[in-house]
Amino acid sequence: MTEETTPQAPAETTSASDVPPDHLAIHPSSPHFDSDKLMRGVGIRFKGVERTNIEEYCISESWVRVQAGKSVDRKGRPLTIKLTGPVEAWYQDLGDNPPVAKKD
Repeated sequence: MTEETTPQAPAETTSASDVPPDHLAIHPSSPHFDSDKLMRGVGIRFKGVERTNIEEYCISESWVRVQAGKSVDRKGRPLTIKLTGPVEAWYQDLGDNPPVAKKD
């Protein structure tokens, strides 16, 4: 009565869960905040350089927000500036050659 099943090899296609969202922010009060996606670790490449100081990004509109020095607003959040240029994002937990989200 026991049947052995062979596990299926994962397909080499890119699923929606393997690519980060178009717009993501690290501040919890933002409507674009998603802790589950941030816990996976999102890598950002802006203008061809991998960056680790990104506060928020939007791939379709080609911009990122970065902290502007040590200045903070009246609520204690860092002041940010918007920089425009090509943005690419990927999940760091997928290892080498992960699927990259970028503007076509």
